[in-house]
Amino acid sequence: MSEDNILTPHGWIRGRLVHQHGKVTAVEGSPCNPADNDLPYLLPGFIDLHVHGGGGKDIMEGTDAFHTITRTHVRFGTTSLLATTMTAPVDEITRVLGEIGTYCESRPTGTARVLGVHLEGPYINPGKLGAQPNFAHTALMAEVEEYLRLAPIRVITIAPEIAGHDGLIRALSERGVRMQIGHTLGSYEEGVAALAAGATSFTHLYNAMSPLHHREP
Repeated sequence: MSEDNILTPHGWIRGRLVHQHGKVTAVEGSPCNPADNDLPYLLPGFIDLHVHGGGGKDIMEGTDAFHTITRTHVRFGTTSLLATTMTAPVDEITRVLGEIGTYCESRPTGTARVLGVHLEGPYINPGKLGAQPNFAHTALMAEVEEYLRLAPIRVITIAPEIAGHDGLIRALSERGVRMQIGHTLGSYEEGVAALAAGATSFTHLYNAMSPLHHREP
C-alpha cells in the first residue's frame, strides 16, 4: 500500500490509512514535514455550511440540481455540506425543503453528503438583502415548525433586530439549530443580546451588516 502525507489532529505523518467496510480503523506512520517529499497529501474532507450551488446549478432548482452540485463539490474535497436556500416566497421554500429532506435520506455514490439545510433568509432585514431577492419577512414559529418537518434545518441566518426574533433565537437554539446573525441592520447592543440568547456565529461577517461608525462602533 502506498504512503501519503496524512494530516492528523497532531500534525503531519508519513504513512497510510487502514480501513475496513468504508471506515478508517487506524492511521499508521511517523511524523514528517511534507515539504521534504513528493508524496500525495491526504486530509479529512471539508464540511461546507454555506453552499448555494455548484456545477452551474442552484439549490433552489431542486432535486435534479442536487446531483450536479454534490458531485461537483466532492471533486474538490467537500465531502459534506449544508444545502443553502435563498430568500424566496414561502411556497418556493416549502417545495425545495421537501426535496432536500428526501435527498438527505440517501447518499448517491460519488457525491458529497447533504447533512441538512442552511436557511439563509427569509428572516433577514429587507434593508440588507445583499444578493438575496426581496422576499424577506418576520419569522413565525409556526412557519419554522413546518420547515423543520420537511427537512433537517441545521443553520438559520437571522436579523436579530426584527421584533420577535430574539425569542425565536432562544427557542431554536435550545432545540439545537445553529442561529447565525446576518443580513442585518442591528446595533452592537442587539448583536450582543442575540449572542446572549443563543446565536453562535455570523453569516459572512461584516458583509450585509451594519457598517462601522465612529459613534456606533
